[in-house]
Amino acid sequence: MNANRWIRALRSLPALAALYLPTLAAQQTPRIDEAALIHRIDAANHSRYEHVLSFTDVEHYAVFRGDDQKPAAEMTVKMTYRKGVGKNYEILSRSGSGLIQKFGLEPLLANEKQINDPAVVKNSWFSSANYQMHLKPGATLEINGRTCVALAIEPRRKAPNMIDGTLWVDPRDGTIAQVEGVGTKSPSPLAGAAHMTRQYSNIQGFSMALHARAESHNALIGKTAVTVDYTNYSLQSVR
Repeated sequence: MNANRWIRALRSLPALAALYLPTLAAQQTPRIDEAALIHRIDAANHSRYEHVLSFTDVEHYAVFRGDDQKPAAEMTVKMTYRKGVGKNYEILSRSGSGLIQKFGLEPLLANEKQINDPAVVKNSWFSSANYQMHLKPGATLEINGRTCVALAIEPRRKAPNMIDGTLWVDPRDGTIAQVEGVGTKSPSPLAGAAHMTRQYSNIQGFSMALHARAESHNALIGKTAVTVDYTNYSLQSVR
C-alpha cells in the first residue's frame, strides 16, 4: 500500500468507529437503579416466604482443623421445612470427633432452628429491613450461568448469620446468588467471628442454599473451617 492509500485509510478510521458505536453501546450493561434493585430483593424474600409451603434437603456438614484435608468431624442430616413451623433436622450419619459434633455441629443445627422460627425468621433475611445496601457500580460476576451484580451490605444489628460484606444478586428478579463477608456474631463456640461464603441455586424461581463455608481463627484451637453442602431438594410451592 502506498503512502496516499495509508493516509486515506487512517482518515477513514473515525468514520468506521462511528459505525460500531451503536453496537458497542447496546452491549454495555444497562444502568441499574439502586432503589429499584433493593425493592426487587425485598420482593424476592417475601415471595419465597409466602409461596414456599415446604421443602426438604440433605445437608452434609464437615469441620476441618488447621490445614487438614480430612475433616475432623462430619454429619449428614435431612432437613425438613414447613411454612409456619420452621426447620427440623434428622441426623442420618455422623463420624469423627464427638466433642466437635457436640459443641460445634449440634449448636449450628440448633441455631438454624432458632433463626428459622416463624416468629423471628424475617430478622435474618437479606433485606433492606435488616441491612443497609448500596450498589457497587460496575461490579458483575457470572454465577451458575447468571450475570449478577454486587451490593455492599452492612447489618443494622449484630446477630448470628448476619454478614458484613457483599451480596451478589440477579438484577432481573432480585434473587440471591452468593453472599460473602464477615459474620457479626458466631453461632458456635468453636471460634469467634468467621469469614463466610454461601452460594445459592435458583430452584423453581427461589434462592435455595447450595454450598456454604465459614472459616475462623481462635487463639485456643487455631484455624477452623466448616463447610455445608445442600443436595436432594424437594420443594412444594404455590404461585
